[in-house]
Amino acid sequence: MRDQFQGRFSEFNRLAPVFENAGIENRAIAMPLDWYLEPRGLKERNAVYLNVANQLFVEATRIALAAAKISAADVDTIVTISSSGIATPTLEARALIELGFRPDILRVPVFGLGCAGGISGLALGAQLARARPGSVVLLVVVELCSLWFHQDTLTKANIVASALFGDGAAAVVLSTARANDRNSVGTGVQHTWPSTLQIMGWDVNDSGLEVIFDRDIPPFVRRQIPPVMADFLKRLNLTRDEIVRFGFHPGGTKVLEALESALEMKPGSLDIERSVLRDHGNMSAPTVLFVLKRLLENANSGIYVMSALGPGFTAAAISVTVQN
Repeated sequence: MRDQFQGRFSEFNRLAPVFENAGIENRAIAMPLDWYLEPRGLKERNAVYLNVANQLFVEATRIALAAAKISAADVDTIVTISSSGIATPTLEARALIELGFRPDILRVPVFGLGCAGGISGLALGAQLARARPGSVVLLVVVELCSLWFHQDTLTKANIVASALFGDGAAAVVLSTARANDRNSVGTGVQHTWPSTLQIMGWDVNDSGLEVIFDRDIPPFVRRQIPPVMADFLKRLNLTRDEIVRFGFHPGGTKVLEALESALEMKPGSLDIERSVLRDHGNMSAPTVLFVLKRLLENANSGIYVMSALGPGFTAAAISVTVQN
C-alpha cells in the first residue's frame, strides 16, 4: 500500500498507522495480490465475484451440511446473504446442480445488509424455520470485499478499507426438528437510526463499488448503542444479568473498544472478536458467524446475545441459547 499510495496521496503517511493499529495479522483475499494493483472496471470485478463467491458458497455449504449430518436434498429453504457483488441468477441458483439441491427449494437471496448481514440473515433464517416447522433452512453468507479495492481512489475511506477488509464465507443449518441440538437461536431484533444513510455503504461508479465511511463510527457507537441495546434486551425479554456474554461483529479495534465502553464491559472483554479480527480481518457479514463459532466451542450453558452494525445505519441482534 505504501508503494501504491505514498507518492500520489499526501495524506498517506498520516493514515499509514491504521495498518499497524488494525489488529489484523492475516486476511484471505479472492485473487492474487498483483491483480489488485491494476485498474479494474465493474464488469471485470463482478465476473471474479461470480466465480469466487460461487466456490465459497459451495465450500461453506458442504462444511455446514456435513456438520449437520444432512444432504443438500434435505434442505427446504436457502437464505443467501451477500452485498459485495451482483448476481442474477443469485448464488444459490448457480450452485443448485453442483450441490444437489431439490428443484422445489425456496430461494431467499438478500442484498444490501453489509456488515449486519450475518445477524440479520440468522434472524431471517430462524424465522423461516419456525414458520414451516420441521423444515430445514440453510443460511449462506458470502462476501468478497477485497474485489472493490481501488488503487486509483485517493481517499481516507479507501485507505482505511484496504487496511480492514478481507474475504470469507460462513453457513448455518437451522431447523425446529433438531430438538437434541445444544444450541438454539431466538428472535432477531433491529434498529435503524433515521438520517444515517451516509455512515456506511457503497457508492456505485464506472469502476465498481466504492466503500462509504462518512462518519466516525466509534463515537456514534458510544452515544447510541446503550439505549438501543437496552431496548433490544427488553424486546427479547431478557435482563443484563441473564446474559452470559455479548458477541459482536468485529468491525475494527476502535469499534470493539467503543462497544466495551458503551456497555460498561471490562476493556479487552471482547477477546474472541479480536482473535477473529486478527486471523481474518473484517469480512463484512460472515465475520460475526466466525465469532459465534468460536464462542460456542467453549461456551457455558446460558443465553448469549449476538449483534452487528451495518448500512442503514442499522443495529441487529439475536439471542443464542446454549445447553450443555
